[in-house]
Amino acid sequence: MDSQEYISAYIERARKAQAEFEKMSQEQVDKAVQTIGRVVYENARYFAEIAVEETGMGNVEDKYAKNRQKAGIVWNNLRGKKSRGILETNEETGITTVAKPMGVVAAITPCTNPIVTPMSNSMFALKCGNAIIITPHHKSVKCSTKVVEMMNAALSEYGYPENLIQILDEHSRENTRNLISSADVVVATGGAGMVNAAYSSGRPALGVGAGNVQCIIDEGYDYREAVPKIIKGRSYDYGIICSAEQSVICPEADFENILKEFEANGGYVVRDAAGLEKIRGALFEDGKANRHSVGQSCRKLAELAGIEIPDDTRVIVAVADGTGLTDVLGGEKMAPVISAYPYRNLEDGIRIAAENLEKDGKGHSVSFHSDSEEHIAKVGESLCVSRFVINQCSANSAGGSYFNGLNPTNTLGCGSWGHNSISENLNYHHLMNVSRIARFMPDNHVPSDEELWG
Repeated sequence: MDSQEYISAYIERARKAQAEFEKMSQEQVDKAVQTIGRVVYENARYFAEIAVEETGMGNVEDKYAKNRQKAGIVWNNLRGKKSRGILETNEETGITTVAKPMGVVAAITPCTNPIVTPMSNSMFALKCGNAIIITPHHKSVKCSTKVVEMMNAALSEYGYPENLIQILDEHSRENTRNLISSADVVVATGGAGMVNAAYSSGRPALGVGAGNVQCIIDEGYDYREAVPKIIKGRSYDYGIICSAEQSVICPEADFENILKEFEANGGYVVRDAAGLEKIRGALFEDGKANRHSVGQSCRKLAELAGIEIPDDTRVIVAVADGTGLTDVLGGEKMAPVISAYPYRNLEDGIRIAAENLEKDGKGHSVSFHSDSEEHIAKVGESLCVSRFVINQCSANSAGGSYFNGLNPTNTLGCGSWGHNSISENLNYHHLMNVSRIARFMPDNHVPSDEELWG
């Protein structure tokens, strides 16, 4: 069977299932969405174990926590929200909005998030009455397939149509290309190549950009509050989360004390030229991420770099020679290494963050630890990213949290800065067509020429 025929069979099955599913009530749709989340929540440890076993990236405990947290927060965000039929009527404008499915969603899944990304994309797709076909990363085919199988088994117990959620069982670039050019909408979570392919597919596409979260500690802020959160974020799942802190930019007057605070909380500081070069060599190969370092522990990184570190090291702190414009340490690092920079004043700190974002991650996220609303506004106005997380661990808050108002997701749009079509967190409404019924409003005021033009 050639690739086009192979993909056509998937599309045909999806369209048949979707045609049945879109006739179901809001309550039935929501039950399906809840069921998907519950499967991951209740089997969180099993999924964490098989993901680590297959990909060799990250660690079981963090993936276990992530599986449970994401399943709960995504469902909590979706429950009770209307996504089928008439949504509302605005008496002032006379517009009635009607939700309708997009049809068949194609979803590209990364090996760094092989469980919760298929879960959340399936929840978003089904919430709006769609069917979804997932193409897994070649390094995580087995675990992504297993989660889809278990979600489908749970859905079948409630009598939902077969093939609402499918996953390709033959992985190839040709199959992925044919899938994304045949579906009605594409969600691309993964490397730049796949995201670019999605935008070139001839179908509406929702992709994401690279992460390189810049973390700024404000002047006068209690760095003892900030440092544990930053370490938690940078060490989370051994550094493969796109929303994790990548650089810490600190007031010059507190820089040495902040480094000591890192050391007191499991950080190992590297600042000598020879040590920094070894870290660069462990992290990068020909300017790209060294595949042997991606998602690995500090101990493994130390072995790759040929350095000795304490056994309890949670994060390696590299005092970079320059920003990402001159030092690769200012770019995205797929491991628990954080670059450190001192700044003279906040404007200088913003400059450092901006230059690092020019290297990687423009449009993604910035973490800012501050008590000053004036400074929060200044940072928010100055840097070209889609989300700013304030006084939080970015790794588990930029993608939505119980404690902020960002949409819970695993797909974080980066706007035009990151060559993306959205500058927010992907949510169910991005997979919904909306019809608008416009009524004649004869009593509306028509402005005179004087009112218009003065």
